[in-house]
Amino acid sequence: MNKDIQILRELAQEYMIAANDAKQQARRDLWRNHNSFKMSTPPIYIRAFAWQEMAQSKLLCKNPLFKTCESFFRQSIFRDSFNDDFVLEPWITIQAVKTLPNNETWGVPTIWHGRGGNEGGAGVCDSPIKNLEDIEKLIMPHHIIDEVATVRNLNIIQEAIGDIITIDVDRSPFHSIWNGDISTKLGTLRGLEQIMWDMYDNPEWLHRLLTFMRDGILRTHEEAEAAGDWTLSSHYNQAIPYAKELADPAPNSQGVKRDELWCFCASQETTSVGPEMFDEFMLQYQLPIMAKFGLVAYGCCEDLTNKISIIKQIPNLRRIAVSPMADLAKSVEQIGNDYIISYRPSPADMVAYDFNPERIRKILRRDFEICRGTSFDITLKDVETVQSDQNRIRKWVKIVREVIEEYF
Repeated sequence: MNKDIQILRELAQEYMIAANDAKQQARRDLWRNHNSFKMSTPPIYIRAFAWQEMAQSKLLCKNPLFKTCESFFRQSIFRDSFNDDFVLEPWITIQAVKTLPNNETWGVPTIWHGRGGNEGGAGVCDSPIKNLEDIEKLIMPHHIIDEVATVRNLNIIQEAIGDIITIDVDRSPFHSIWNGDISTKLGTLRGLEQIMWDMYDNPEWLHRLLTFMRDGILRTHEEAEAAGDWTLSSHYNQAIPYAKELADPAPNSQGVKRDELWCFCASQETTSVGPEMFDEFMLQYQLPIMAKFGLVAYGCCEDLTNKISIIKQIPNLRRIAVSPMADLAKSVEQIGNDYIISYRPSPADMVAYDFNPERIRKILRRDFEICRGTSFDITLKDVETVQSDQNRIRKWVKIVREVIEEYF
């Protein structure tokens, strides 16, 4: 047997044992109730855990397709030991091959200088829209799947592990999640500082650019829906996407409408923009996109403290992120019991440096007291380091559960 396939089969078998454990169904039930305002113990969601520092992150497969699957299995098996409320589903999802204009999101290349290659690192973005007339270089996208390449990839993985685990194919449009929130790509197309200047100096031009992006995203979403390419594995809410109002995630369930799905949207790039300009130059363009979905989760790392009243315009809004940069008390006061609070403590305080259980408990007790009486969950994200401590996340989850016991 091919060495790559042998590695994958062993990992797939181990993963399926974990995915079929009864605790996964208990976690699904927890999130389904929680996301539908059925008061419960606050779920814990580990979103990042400095995987690159873990010895288990070393990949052994040579085939690029198999490497992607190997990484998924290894991360999932490792994270299952955290004892948080993340759900392992009994399938693996591979991406359909999408065809893009000039192989770029909007038809023009964005070049990064100084990034650390596969190891990440900071960099400088060489934005392609340097002059106002460069807007003419943008190409309106379509939802196009390279069926030949997609079937080829599927057959390779199906032959290797398809008898062990269901292979789900994600055929949702490329212009969704981070590629479909407008904000993320706007930042790279034009540059963060320049966007803010444009709000003052070139407002009509910026409205034209935003209109183009909104319409392009909506078109790919509509084309995907017409083709039956949205599925129940297209849910995304930066948490675990179960809710009583929506169908559960499921593999290979073509023909799903957007109003049956979660949508995630954010605008980290407008963090330094005031509420009125955020509304005019971002949210009003995101609204038509989000309105087509069943439920919406809004916010990532940006401080939404002074924008919560603005994002309440979203008719199907269900979850609001309260990042470490936000004022938790002011945010909770505004959110109340109208939405689910995604409480996100600072990873620096929690796990990154000088792991201090008493400091962690003190912060959590303070913040849980603020959140008392609301529907909130605890998300640990943006963890860039745990100082190579294999057990730090497990220890943190144990502390969080102990503090939860004190309050709930």
